[in-house]
Amino acid sequence: MANSDLSSTTTVRDVKQLGIWAALGSLSYVFWVCGGMEMVERLAYYGVRQVSSLYATDARSNGGLGLEGAEIGMIFAVWALMQSFVPVLTGGISDRVGYKETIFASTVFKILGYLLMAWFPTYWGFMAGAIVLAFGTGIFKPGIQATIVKSTSRENSSMAWGVFYQTVNIGGFLGPLLAAQLRQLEWAYVFYACAGIISLNFLLLLTYKEQDKEARLEHRRKVQAGEVKEKSLWLDSLREIGRPIMIWYMVLFSGFWFMLMAFWDVGPLYFRDWVDTSVMVRHMFGEDGTSNPFFRFFFGMTRDGKSIQPEGLVNLNAMLIMFVCFIVAGWSALMKATNSMALGTFLAAGTLMLFGGFNYVWIIVLGIVCFSIGEMLSSPKCSEYLGNIAPPQKKAMYLGFSQLPLGIGWVLEGYFGQVLYAEFGAKDTVARQTLLDGGMLQADVDAVPIGEAFQKLVEVTGLNADALTAQLYAANNVGVAWYIMGSVGVVAAAGMYVYGRWTYRLKD
Repeated sequence: MANSDLSSTTTVRDVKQLGIWAALGSLSYVFWVCGGMEMVERLAYYGVRQVSSLYATDARSNGGLGLEGAEIGMIFAVWALMQSFVPVLTGGISDRVGYKETIFASTVFKILGYLLMAWFPTYWGFMAGAIVLAFGTGIFKPGIQATIVKSTSRENSSMAWGVFYQTVNIGGFLGPLLAAQLRQLEWAYVFYACAGIISLNFLLLLTYKEQDKEARLEHRRKVQAGEVKEKSLWLDSLREIGRPIMIWYMVLFSGFWFMLMAFWDVGPLYFRDWVDTSVMVRHMFGEDGTSNPFFRFFFGMTRDGKSIQPEGLVNLNAMLIMFVCFIVAGWSALMKATNSMALGTFLAAGTLMLFGGFNYVWIIVLGIVCFSIGEMLSSPKCSEYLGNIAPPQKKAMYLGFSQLPLGIGWVLEGYFGQVLYAEFGAKDTVARQTLLDGGMLQADVDAVPIGEAFQKLVEVTGLNADALTAQLYAANNVGVAWYIMGSVGVVAAAGMYVYGRWTYRLKD
């Protein structure tokens, strides 16, 4: 079965990579333009995405939506379905219509998505904004990534994808920090700012040049003239997806994306509920924290400079990738792509298990470092791997397929991650049960708005909030959700290693 699947049109053989500096010097200006557009898009996207679970669960009295876990899970699941499965079709459309055209259209949709979130602060308003934003993102990805594939070679692809991932994380780093400051003023400011930021891509598009455009236009001319018979896009996509090498890739790598999205979606909630970041601030700046505006912005701190907000802690991930991804890319270039992905997935799984057992802030930081290395070993390699095995005229189609495992993992995590955390780990859930155990009537507990149960418990017990948090953490096993999600990654890592042994052919 392996031999029949590895057809003569594609190869999964590894090619010797150029050295770090030679590879960097070989990257074209088109590559850097794409990096710039992706950086802008990620800055806006993660400005919203990283704080979305915080916004959805924040009490309405604070300007949030005050939603329950299942409601948030439904929004995230629909968001994931739209964003991940749209590229399966739009990747092929980008190959036929043109990358510049689809990037332009995606920017229009993404602006509208952010504005809907700002204009309608309700469950259905956020749902509608998420759907439109996801549709725009689904259109954007294939064209950008296909341009990267066509503007690089097999000899510099590992470095190219590593550097691209690094520039992406510059935006991924700055966006949440901007959101961390704006949301302290008003939640709507976050959405308006991101709509303005993504508009900058209209300017960058003026400098963008599509690779192999002449070949695409000539191919379209032959199709219209009847010289070339073009297959149905749907059937062609389904035929490629149906290859065993693709099926197993999507199944196994969805486990990595499940964990990555858990880190982004559940991590901020866990850090907000159970991790005392003031300890970290005191160790770095002293008992009084810091009044330095640079440090307050750079670390995503509260306005008084005495603690780090949840998105600031999560954002250490993007900061690490931003600074060192090219180094990890050089290391991963020495490994087979699937081995790199398997190792990265295993490191990410170990991090989630660590979160399940500890809430001390410096251990959490160590876990984030471990998770970030795992992500740098895995995520860039998946795009490189698909781009290398894709036939020449189907690069965007295959890069569109890269969103499928993300979609599978994100859809499952989007719903179950929120439900698991709401059931086992949310401070609001634990506080409600504690109120019941303390003798409060069920009807009175139910009357407490979502997101305000812990404050009610503080009032009832008269205890200090920090002391009460420590007491609740010690009395409840809030890490169960992390153990369940981490086990998914362990299975996926083992499967990815076996998959690599099956697919790779040794070089002569």
